Amino acid sequence: MEPQALKALLRAVESGQSSAEQAMEALADWPSQDLGHSQLDMQRSLRCGHPEVVYGAGKSPSELVDIARALHQAHGRLLVTRATDEGAAACLKALPECTWHQRARIITMGLPDPGEGEGQVLVLCAGTSDLPVAEEAWITARSMGAKAELVADVGVAGLHRILGQQDRLRAASAIVVVAGMEGALPSVVGGLVDRPVIAVPTSVGYGAAFGGVAALLGMLNSCASGVTVVNIDNGFGGGYAAAQINALASPPPS
Repeated sequence: MEPQALKALLRAVESGQSSAEQAMEALADWPSQDLGHSQLDMQRSLRCGHPEVVYGAGKSPSELVDIARALHQAHGRLLVTRATDEGAAACLKALPECTWHQRARIITMGLPDPGEGEGQVLVLCAGTSDLPVAEEAWITARSMGAKAELVADVGVAGLHRILGQQDRLRAASAIVVVAGMEGALPSVVGGLVDRPVIAVPTSVGYGAAFGGVAALLGMLNSCASGVTVVNIDNGFGGGYAAAQINALASPPPS
């Protein structure tokens, strides 16, 4: 149950428009809902501001459909990360209102359109090969209520490309920088701006990239101030953190 819905329910009981029994029925699956294979955290939006996000990998298609249906019914929106093609196909069949973002491996319901949302999160990726992770960050930030923009292929092999984005860099409340190979781009961006930079290393690269470890270590050892680092290929973590920072920087809706 979303915070606004809970407030409305409590006010209805207070005013006599709803009985205590009706309220108890509405809260039957709160704070958790037992699906047998999963225990859904129905109270998370009240504590953390957003509903539970589903990690799709490892779940069977039928489990994923059960979870998606229950969360969407409770919250009116849904975010599933790292979904498989089979899981996505099952969700699209059972819940036609789902959208499958195949490159990002994300399933959404109720995702705001690009350009909607509060504040400004900027997602940058060094190369087009990093786009699956960058799109995961971009879609996650949007699903958390942030206005978010994605700019691709601005890596350090051609510095003029990132230097040409300085207006966008300065307009953002938080910046997610996604890069593989040697992972240098977050340090460059960190030296250009006075706002938080969230670095996301990717597993893109040849042998000595060690599946993203080289980029991760390079980002952790950045000489630029204000750069924090999430796990390898964790676009979700970068986008979520950026959206939280953005929410603090944005004025509350009137």
